[in-house]
Amino acid sequence: MIDQFDRWLVAETATALVIREHLIPAEGKDGVLFPPTFAAGDGFPGGYNIDVFPDGSNVCLIDSVGSQANRIEPLFATGDYVGLVPQIVVRAGKKKVKLLEAGHRAGDAIVRCSALQKELRDAFQAALEGNAEPLAKIAPTSLIFGVWDSRDTQAKFPRLIASTVRAFNVRKLTRSAVFIPAVDYVGEGLLEEPADKKSKDTYAERGFVHVPASNTHGGVIADGGIRRDAILHLSALRLLRAVEASRTLLLRRYVLGLALTSFTYPAAGYLRQGCNLVLDPEKGRQFEIVMTDGTRGACTLDHSTALEFARMAAREFGIDPDRKITPGAPPDREVEFDKDLAKKDLSEAGSESRKGARKSTGKTA
Repeated sequence: MIDQFDRWLVAETATALVIREHLIPAEGKDGVLFPPTFAAGDGFPGGYNIDVFPDGSNVCLIDSVGSQANRIEPLFATGDYVGLVPQIVVRAGKKKVKLLEAGHRAGDAIVRCSALQKELRDAFQAALEGNAEPLAKIAPTSLIFGVWDSRDTQAKFPRLIASTVRAFNVRKLTRSAVFIPAVDYVGEGLLEEPADKKSKDTYAERGFVHVPASNTHGGVIADGGIRRDAILHLSALRLLRAVEASRTLLLRRYVLGLALTSFTYPAAGYLRQGCNLVLDPEKGRQFEIVMTDGTRGACTLDHSTALEFARMAAREFGIDPDRKITPGAPPDREVEFDKDLAKKDLSEAGSESRKGARKSTGKTA
C-alpha cells in the first residue's frame, strides 16, 4: 500500500531506523584486515585512522560515511533500480560521467558546468526557499546522501542515510617485502650503474633494481570486533517540503522509498584489497526503529518490500520506474560538459578570491 509508511512521514513519533551489523573478515574472526590509509595533514601523521583513548582502547576507521555513500548510491544506475531515479549523464571529452557517480552529486562541477547549470541553480534556490521538489525531480539521491552547493547558492541538505564501518581495539601489524627484478640489469652490463640518487630512484621506479619495502602497513587484527552502524533519519526526512501539502506527501514518499531501498540493500562486503567482510554468524544483524521518546522496537522491513514501495512512490511522484531509459527524454538527460561555463566558473572564483584578499588586507584596486 502506498500509505503504509505515512505514519513515519507525518507524525513526530519515529525518529530513525537503525541497522547494526557485526562483521568479521572472510578469513575468520582473527583474520587480518586492511583499513584505508590517509595522507598526513593537520597534525595527523598519515596511515590508518585509529583513535586511542586514555584507557588504552582504540577505534579504527574501516570505511567512512562518505565512502559508504559512494558505494551505495550507484545502485540506482543498475538493474531493477535504474528506473527509480532520473538518469543524468554528462559527456566530458571522451568520457561519460553519471551524476550518481559524481563526488559532490548535484553540487559537482561536472554538472554545474553543463546545460543543467540553470536548472540546478533554480532547484537549489527553490530549496533555500523551502521547496525541495525541483531538486528531487533532477537529483533525488542528493537528498538522501547529502549535498552542499558550496560553489554557488550555498544550499545544503544533510545526509538522510549515514553508514560507517569501524573496528574496535585493534592491533596494528607491519609487513616487509622486496621487489627482485627479473635480471640484474647493471650486473649483466645491460644498464649503466646509476650515477646519483635521482638516477637510482628512476631505476627503482621503472623496476630495474631491487626495491625493499620495510616496516610498512600490514593491516590490523580487531580484538574488539568490527561493526557497521547505519542510520536513516526519519526526522530529517520530515523536513522536506514542496509548495503544496499534497505534493509534500508525494515528495516524502518518493524520497523515503529510495532511502529504504538503499538502506535495506545488502552492504558490500569487499571494501578493498585485504578487506573482505562478512556477517558474524554468532552476533548477526539488528534492525530497529527508534521512537522520539527513546524506545526501540524490531523492524521487520525487508528489501523486496522497500523496493516495491519505492516503485509505487516513484510512479505517484511522476517518475515511471518501468520506462525505457532514453538519453534526452526527460526525466533522463545526456548533456555536454561546457568548457566555456567552466572557464567562467574559474574566472568568477578567481575574482571572488581577489576580492577576499583585498578585503582582508584593506587594499583597494
